[in-house]
Amino acid sequence: MFRSAYQKGFLTVFYSVGSSPLDNWSSYTKNGYIKRIYDEDIKSLVLEIMGSNVSTTFIHCPSECKQQLGIKLPFLVLLIKNMHKYFCFEVKIQDDQRFMRRFRVSNFQSKTSVKPFCTAMPMGMSPGWNQIQFNLADFTRRAYGSNYLETVSLQVHANVRIRRIYFADKLYTEAELPNDYRLMGKPKDFKKPEKQFKVQATARPPSPLNTARGEPAPSKGEEPDATVGPGPASEPPTEAYSEPEPVLQKAPSPPPPPAAEPEPAAAPAAEEPAPQTEATEPTEAYY
Repeated sequence: MFRSAYQKGFLTVFYSVGSSPLDNWSSYTKNGYIKRIYDEDIKSLVLEIMGSNVSTTFIHCPSECKQQLGIKLPFLVLLIKNMHKYFCFEVKIQDDQRFMRRFRVSNFQSKTSVKPFCTAMPMGMSPGWNQIQFNLADFTRRAYGSNYLETVSLQVHANVRIRRIYFADKLYTEAELPNDYRLMGKPKDFKKPEKQFKVQATARPPSPLNTARGEPAPSKGEEPDATVGPGPASEPPTEAYSEPEPVLQKAPSPPPPPAAEPEPAAAPAAEEPAPQTEATEPTEAYY
């Protein structure tokens, strides 16, 4: 089927978005259903396979049983959602010994069992959407001691939701994958913002003259008037703001110690009145 196609990089065998995603697939249902629905987690159409019995509800590729996929890429990748129910898928490959080998992977298998033509392996799934990467070349070499040649067929059973199934020539990182091969789209490139150091402008102190007169202090963006007090009308205001020079005030001197009160002066002694002599009139002697 794909043997003559160019196989390098990615080769998709199922994609849930499109007019007919099951073109190359055949479906089998019994006590179940296979339909395409809208998934809220990834905001996209997906294929849902549900059934009461895992073995009776599945899809198979290629659609004709006699056909073979003929895919030589060694890595199988499935973008599926865990429905918290039994689920399994099977891959049939051909090795360099020309034997058909089958790998059955399920979430209800507890131990790995290797048989000559079938190997059953357990699989653990996280809640929600998962990316299952299956190295076909490595498992073929470890289980049967032979080399992987090509994939013959692929079968996916219930219960699961499928977004995409593809083969790859190697394991790619999330950054290397195309946008359509990711579950959540292209990851955002978060860059740390560069630190910018800004020096805050210092606020100018209010002028003491304006404060004394009750005028508001000049705002940060305004140029205050440098003239203080009334002046001649013809004198233009200066362009630059000159801060008032601080007035040095003389510190008050300590008060002088109180002077000692003078002793009250002694009252002047009362002057003794001069002795009064009786005025005598000059007498004339009359002889």
